[in-house]
Amino acid sequence: MSSGFGSKVLPTKIELIRIRKSLTVSRSVHKILEDKRDVLLRRLDEMIEGATKARDETWGPLSAAYDSLFDAYLRMGALRLEGTAATTPLQLTVEVNVRRVVDVDVPTLKVIGEGKGLTYGFVDTSSTLDDATRTLQDVLPSICKAAEVENAIFRLATELEKTQRLINALEFIIIPSYGGAIKYISATLEEREREEFVRLKHVKNVLETRKEQ
Repeated sequence: MSSGFGSKVLPTKIELIRIRKSLTVSRSVHKILEDKRDVLLRRLDEMIEGATKARDETWGPLSAAYDSLFDAYLRMGALRLEGTAATTPLQLTVEVNVRRVVDVDVPTLKVIGEGKGLTYGFVDTSSTLDDATRTLQDVLPSICKAAEVENAIFRLATELEKTQRLINALEFIIIPSYGGAIKYISATLEEREREEFVRLKHVKNVLETRKEQ
Protein backbone atom coordinates (compact mmCIF):
# COMPACT_ATOMS: atom_id res chain seq x y z
CA MET A 1 0.00 0.00 0.00
CA SER A 2 1.55 3.31 -1.10
CA SER A 3 0.84 6.67 0.50
CA GLY A 4 1.04 8.47 -2.84
CA PHE A 5 4.28 10.27 -2.00
CA GLY A 6 6.67 7.64 -3.30
CA SER A 7 7.22 5.89 0.05
CA LYS A 8 5.91 2.69 1.64
CA VAL A 9 3.37 3.07 4.42
CA LEU A 10 4.49 1.40 7.62
CA PRO A 11 1.48 -0.22 9.35
CA THR A 12 2.43 0.94 12.85
CA LYS A 13 0.60 2.98 15.48
CA ILE A 14 3.27 5.71 15.33
CA GLU A 15 2.83 6.00 11.56
CA LEU A 16 -0.94 6.08 12.01
CA ILE A 17 -0.66 8.99 14.46
CA ARG A 18 1.71 10.85 12.14
CA ILE A 19 -0.54 10.46 9.10
CA ARG A 20 -3.63 11.49 11.06
CA LYS A 21 -1.84 14.71 12.07
CA SER A 22 -0.78 15.28 8.46
CA LEU A 23 -4.37 14.77 7.33
CA THR A 24 -5.61 17.32 9.86
CA VAL A 25 -3.03 19.85 8.67
CA SER A 26 -3.89 19.18 5.03
CA ARG A 27 -7.58 19.79 5.67
CA SER A 28 -6.77 23.04 7.48
CA VAL A 29 -4.58 24.20 4.59
CA HIS A 30 -7.32 23.21 2.15
CA LYS A 31 -9.82 25.39 4.05
CA ILE A 32 -7.40 28.34 4.13
CA LEU A 33 -6.77 28.04 0.39
CA GLU A 34 -10.50 27.87 -0.32
CA ASP A 35 -11.01 31.09 1.67
CA LYS A 36 -8.14 32.70 -0.23
CA ARG A 37 -9.67 31.61 -3.53
CA ASP A 38 -13.00 33.18 -2.57
CA VAL A 39 -11.31 36.47 -1.65
CA LEU A 40 -9.34 36.45 -4.91
CA LEU A 41 -12.54 35.90 -6.89
CA ARG A 42 -14.26 38.81 -5.14
CA ARG A 43 -11.30 41.13 -5.68
CA LEU A 44 -11.06 40.08 -9.32
CA ASP A 45 -14.73 40.93 -9.84
CA GLU A 46 -14.16 44.34 -8.26
CA MET A 47 -11.06 45.00 -10.36
CA ILE A 48 -12.71 43.91 -13.61
CA GLU A 49 -15.47 46.40 -12.88
CA GLY A 50 -12.83 49.03 -12.10
CA ALA A 51 -10.93 48.25 -15.29
CA THR A 52 -14.09 48.69 -17.35
CA LYS A 53 -14.71 52.05 -15.68
CA ALA A 54 -11.09 53.14 -16.20
CA ARG A 55 -11.21 52.23 -19.89
CA ASP A 56 -14.49 54.09 -20.32
CA GLU A 57 -12.88 57.19 -18.77
CA THR A 58 -10.09 57.12 -21.36
CA TRP A 59 -12.00 56.40 -24.58
CA GLY A 60 -13.85 59.73 -24.72
CA PRO A 61 -10.86 62.04 -24.04
CA LEU A 62 -8.57 60.00 -26.30
CA SER A 63 -11.09 60.15 -29.13
CA ALA A 64 -11.42 63.92 -28.68
CA ALA A 65 -7.63 64.33 -28.54
CA TYR A 66 -7.13 62.37 -31.76
CA ASP A 67 -9.85 64.40 -33.49
CA SER A 68 -8.10 67.62 -32.43
CA LEU A 69 -4.73 66.23 -33.52
CA PHE A 70 -6.13 65.29 -36.92
CA ASP A 71 -7.58 68.80 -37.30
CA ALA A 72 -4.19 70.27 -36.35
CA TYR A 73 -2.56 68.06 -38.97
CA LEU A 74 -4.90 69.42 -41.62
CA ARG A 75 -4.36 73.05 -40.57
CA MET A 76 -0.60 72.99 -39.93
CA GLY A 77 0.59 70.35 -42.32
CA ALA A 78 2.76 67.34 -41.59
CA LEU A 79 6.14 69.15 -41.49
CA ARG A 80 5.10 71.91 -39.11
CA LEU A 81 3.26 69.46 -36.83
CA GLU A 82 6.21 67.06 -36.69
CA GLY A 83 8.58 69.97 -36.08
CA THR A 84 6.47 71.12 -33.14
CA ALA A 85 6.29 67.57 -31.81
CA ALA A 86 10.09 67.36 -31.90
CA THR A 87 10.29 70.13 -29.27
CA THR A 88 8.21 68.23 -26.73
CA PRO A 89 9.78 65.93 -24.09
CA LEU A 90 10.27 62.36 -25.30
CA GLN A 91 9.93 60.76 -21.89
CA LEU A 92 7.20 60.60 -19.30
CA THR A 93 8.13 60.16 -15.65
CA VAL A 94 5.94 57.67 -13.82
CA GLU A 95 6.40 56.79 -10.16
CA VAL A 96 6.00 53.06 -9.54
CA ASN A 97 5.14 51.71 -6.09
CA VAL A 98 3.84 48.35 -4.87
CA ARG A 99 0.81 47.47 -2.81
CA ARG A 100 -0.32 44.08 -1.49
CA VAL A 101 -3.63 42.63 -2.62
CA VAL A 102 -4.42 39.19 -1.15
CA ASP A 103 -0.71 38.40 -0.73
CA VAL A 104 0.04 39.53 -4.28
CA ASP A 105 2.41 42.42 -5.12
CA VAL A 106 0.59 44.84 -7.42
CA PRO A 107 2.44 47.83 -8.96
CA THR A 108 0.82 51.26 -8.70
CA LEU A 109 1.50 54.01 -11.24
CA LYS A 110 1.53 57.77 -10.74
CA VAL A 111 2.41 60.36 -13.39
CA ILE A 112 5.02 62.81 -12.10
CA GLY A 113 4.79 66.43 -13.23
CA GLU A 114 1.39 66.05 -14.84
CA GLY A 115 -0.24 69.19 -16.15
CA LYS A 116 2.99 71.00 -17.04
CA GLY A 117 1.21 72.83 -19.79
CA LEU A 118 2.33 73.47 -23.34
CA THR A 119 6.04 73.17 -24.19
CA TYR A 120 5.99 74.84 -27.59
CA GLY A 121 5.41 78.29 -29.01
CA PHE A 122 2.08 79.57 -30.28
CA VAL A 123 3.20 81.46 -33.40
CA ASP A 124 3.07 78.64 -35.94
CA THR A 125 0.69 76.29 -34.18
CA SER A 126 -3.04 75.73 -34.17
CA SER A 127 -5.42 75.96 -31.24
CA THR A 128 -6.57 72.44 -32.08
CA LEU A 129 -3.06 71.21 -31.28
CA ASP A 130 -3.33 72.95 -27.92
CA ASP A 131 -6.61 71.16 -27.30
CA ALA A 132 -5.09 67.79 -28.20
CA THR A 133 -2.05 68.39 -25.98
CA ARG A 134 -4.08 69.48 -22.94
CA THR A 135 -6.55 66.61 -23.34
CA LEU A 136 -3.75 64.05 -23.56
CA GLN A 137 -2.06 65.51 -20.49
CA ASP A 138 -5.33 65.32 -18.58
CA VAL A 139 -6.06 61.73 -19.60
CA LEU A 140 -2.59 60.36 -18.76
CA PRO A 141 -3.47 59.57 -15.11
CA SER A 142 -6.54 57.64 -16.29
CA ILE A 143 -4.42 55.69 -18.77
CA CYS A 144 -1.97 54.79 -15.98
CA LYS A 145 -4.88 53.81 -13.74
CA ALA A 146 -6.30 51.53 -16.43
CA ALA A 147 -2.88 49.93 -16.96
CA GLU A 148 -2.45 49.50 -13.20
CA VAL A 149 -5.82 47.78 -12.77
CA GLU A 150 -5.38 45.50 -15.79
CA ASN A 151 -1.93 44.47 -14.56
CA ALA A 152 -3.42 43.74 -11.14
CA ILE A 153 -6.11 41.59 -12.78
CA PHE A 154 -3.44 39.56 -14.57
CA ARG A 155 -1.43 39.04 -11.37
CA LEU A 156 -4.48 38.09 -9.29
CA ALA A 157 -5.67 35.71 -12.01
CA THR A 158 -2.24 34.03 -11.99
CA GLU A 159 -2.40 33.71 -8.19
CA LEU A 160 -5.94 32.34 -8.43
CA GLU A 161 -4.80 29.69 -10.90
CA LYS A 162 -1.92 28.68 -8.63
CA THR A 163 -4.22 28.56 -5.60
CA GLN A 164 -6.72 26.39 -7.46
CA ARG A 165 -3.97 23.97 -8.47
CA LEU A 166 -2.97 23.60 -4.80
CA ILE A 167 -6.60 23.06 -3.80
CA ASN A 168 -6.99 20.37 -6.46
CA ALA A 169 -3.77 18.66 -5.37
CA LEU A 170 -4.96 18.57 -1.76
CA GLU A 171 -8.52 17.59 -2.61
CA PHE A 172 -7.86 14.89 -5.18
CA ILE A 173 -4.37 13.57 -4.36
CA ILE A 174 -2.94 14.40 -0.94
CA ILE A 175 -6.03 14.13 1.31
CA PRO A 176 -7.31 10.93 -0.38
CA SER A 177 -3.82 9.41 -0.10
CA TYR A 178 -3.69 10.15 3.61
CA GLY A 179 -7.22 8.76 4.00
CA GLY A 180 -6.29 5.59 2.15
CA ALA A 181 -3.13 5.16 4.21
CA ILE A 182 -5.11 5.55 7.45
CA LYS A 183 -7.64 2.91 6.34
CA TYR A 184 -4.84 0.54 5.34
CA ILE A 185 -2.92 0.94 8.62
CA SER A 186 -6.09 0.70 10.73
CA ALA A 187 -7.20 -2.47 8.92
CA THR A 188 -3.72 -3.98 9.26
CA LEU A 189 -3.54 -3.20 12.98
CA GLU A 190 -7.03 -4.60 13.55
CA GLU A 191 -6.09 -7.77 11.70
CA ARG A 192 -2.96 -8.11 13.83
CA GLU A 193 -5.03 -7.64 17.00
CA ARG A 194 -7.46 -10.35 15.88
CA GLU A 195 -4.57 -12.71 15.09
CA GLU A 196 -2.99 -11.96 18.46
CA PHE A 197 -6.32 -12.55 20.22
CA VAL A 198 -6.75 -15.91 18.45
CA ARG A 199 -3.15 -16.89 19.25
CA LEU A 200 -3.53 -15.97 22.94
CA LYS A 201 -6.84 -17.81 23.12
CA HIS A 202 -5.20 -20.88 21.61
CA VAL A 203 -2.32 -20.69 24.10
CA LYS A 204 -4.82 -20.32 26.94
CA ASN A 205 -6.74 -23.38 25.79
CA VAL A 206 -3.53 -25.41 25.55
CA LEU A 207 -2.47 -24.40 29.05
CA GLU A 208 -5.92 -25.19 30.48
CA THR A 209 -5.87 -28.61 28.76
CA ARG A 210 -2.44 -29.43 30.17
CA LYS A 211 -3.54 -28.30 33.61
CA GLU A 212 -6.57 -30.60 33.55
CA GLN A 213 -4.35 -33.52 32.47
